[in-house]
Amino acid sequence: MRIVILEDDQDQADLLVAWLEEANHNCDVFRDGNAFIRAYKQDSYDLALLDWMVPKLSGIEVLRHIREYVDAVVPVVFITQRDSEDDIVQALEAGADDYMTKPVRHKETMARVNAIARRMGFGDENTSDNYTFLPFKIDTRLRHVTLDDKVIDMTQKEYELTLFMFKNLGRVISRGHLLEMVWGTSSQLNTRTVDTHISRLRSKLKLDEQNDWQITSVYRHGYRLENIK
Repeated sequence: MRIVILEDDQDQADLLVAWLEEANHNCDVFRDGNAFIRAYKQDSYDLALLDWMVPKLSGIEVLRHIREYVDAVVPVVFITQRDSEDDIVQALEAGADDYMTKPVRHKETMARVNAIARRMGFGDENTSDNYTFLPFKIDTRLRHVTLDDKVIDMTQKEYELTLFMFKNLGRVISRGHLLEMVWGTSSQLNTRTVDTHISRLRSKLKLDEQNDWQITSVYRHGYRLENIK
């Protein structure tokens, strides 16, 4: 997954990054709330880990901003020293998915991250799970996509991009996010590869009003797959 961390304690941030990167996740770290929000407006992530007490804008304020203006669905986990019941309730009511108090432990932290990853469908590419988004069906065992039960001829990268976009249905996904999660390359590389593949998907999947689906381009950010019915 692509994970963004809000943490002003360098040692704590380094520890989290070490654990997460060991499990093959990609991480971005920000030390104050304003920097976090500025970055999030230009990018997208699969999971956000927030400390509460950080400079300029607190973690709870960041969460409320994310939910109202940026991303209503990204999973958010608090990792903080604040441990009162009122704090936990406040965070959950503001839209947090989980809450952990410091000091955090390696196995427990990774178990919670892995639980979120499974819920989001990460790691199931080699299972026999099928996804249905009529008139499309995605078979993760055979690694193919059908339209009206006819297999669509596509490359493996086109298949992986299709699967990722459907898993993130309705979300704006940045080009950098797609490069990292589908191509496994740095988000700093040229993004024309993403634009070319999106164009191919529009054609191969017949993403138009007839099929009630479309991929829209979001200026200076990325793409969103939507059901327009």
